[in-house]
Amino acid sequence: MSVKQRADYKWLVFFTVGMGTFMAVVDHGSVNVALPTIASHFNTDIATVQWVSLGYALGISALLLPAGRLADQFGRKEVYAAGFVLFGLSSVLAGSSPNLWFLIAFKISSAVGAAMIMANGLAILTAVFPANERGKVLGTHMAFVGSGSIFGPVFGGLLVSTLGWRSVFFINLPLALFGLGLALLFLNRRQLSQLENGRRGSFDWMGAFLSSGALIIFLMGMTNGHRIGWDSPIIVVALTAAVVLLGLFLWRETRAASPMLDLGLFKSQTFSFGALAGFTAFLASGSIFFLMPFYLQKVLGYSPGESGLIMVSSAACMALMGPVAGRLSDRFGWRPFNVGGAVLTTAGVFLIATLSEDSSVGLIIAALILHGLGGGMFYATNYSAVLGAVSPSKYGIASAFLNLNRNTASTTGLAIATTIVVGTMASMGFEPSLDAVAGSAGAGAANAFVTGMRNVYLMAGGLMILVIAISAFTMKQEKMPPGAEAVAEPTIEEAREAPQGTPD
Repeated sequence: MSVKQRADYKWLVFFTVGMGTFMAVVDHGSVNVALPTIASHFNTDIATVQWVSLGYALGISALLLPAGRLADQFGRKEVYAAGFVLFGLSSVLAGSSPNLWFLIAFKISSAVGAAMIMANGLAILTAVFPANERGKVLGTHMAFVGSGSIFGPVFGGLLVSTLGWRSVFFINLPLALFGLGLALLFLNRRQLSQLENGRRGSFDWMGAFLSSGALIIFLMGMTNGHRIGWDSPIIVVALTAAVVLLGLFLWRETRAASPMLDLGLFKSQTFSFGALAGFTAFLASGSIFFLMPFYLQKVLGYSPGESGLIMVSSAACMALMGPVAGRLSDRFGWRPFNVGGAVLTTAGVFLIATLSEDSSVGLIIAALILHGLGGGMFYATNYSAVLGAVSPSKYGIASAFLNLNRNTASTTGLAIATTIVVGTMASMGFEPSLDAVAGSAGAGAANAFVTGMRNVYLMAGGLMILVIAISAFTMKQEKMPPGAEAVAEPTIEEAREAPQGTPD
């Protein structure tokens, strides 16, 4: 078995996982750019159209843990490949929607497939690459995140401008088919199925029900609080019910023979505080790519295509910085890059908070560049540190938890940001309407929108300071868990061979 063959195989797997990530990020970016056009097409407001993104994030959040656990038990290749099928079909149906509610429903449906893909990507990479290359591969994987972030807004903006908003959903079908083909060709079932104690265990259906119920009720309460009032009995009951279900879930997981989420993972200081730092970072900056298209298009008057090009700056810097920070972290440790990335992101967020109704495009791009450089540096090394504290048999659920962490934080942050913007506009005497922001009364409404956006990012900057403190003072380098040392990768021919004649 030659070294070249082994290296070729693991990088083919890397490209396969990257394709799934690229598709998901392209979808997120292109749909966000299309939201103002979708809102105008269906004659709705900011708070309603956000459900195209929120419903999708809600579905993913509810299903990530079950998808990760299923993959650990029954096969990461099978779950990963099936995700492409569901995502592609649901996207076509979303693009064919006759009204906004059908669009939201099919977007939620596509979240099932996305959860199956996202729950397994990092787990597959961590299983295939040796531990001493973890920072490099996860950092280089950020290039797919960055490239997708570049391609999504730009191509999405061009599609909306030329073919209409429906095209941003139809484009997912060829991407999904290509990703499915790669998964079937290059993922090796035998290598990706590392069972705990050599057995599968039973699936924790009660844990899946309780965790999904808690997340759905919590996020539903968070995203509707600004509409019906945070002191409304409905919201109070919803958030209380979410806390109760979460408590029952944690109680169940301490007693289940094969728990949905192994609470023993949190005994690791690096895992616990690394996850907390990641959650806080996404909570702080998750709304940037939601609010920025509205700001660029409705306040400053840029077209969807132009706003996509402006937003490329952040994604490009993330794509460039991720691989560099990941490789360096393998040599010098992840802590300086964790802290340094959080510092740069904080600077970018505070700079965004200074934007006004007549800010120059240069200032906007400078703020997005700082945000992108910091994100590329922080997230690559944060994931490397957290996954480095996990044994191979738990890669699937740990990967799913990290993605759940990210999605829940982003959704919560988006809901909080929407509440702040809507509340600020209302307190200044304006309806939270896109037509008001860009219409005849646009000067006052635009000022109200920007004031709300400024309040969002001042809060976000404060949260990022907390991320700096967590990364600098509470996370520590830990001993590698058993079984996580370097692995030998099979040749392409061996990867395609199934054990005992079973199809791979």
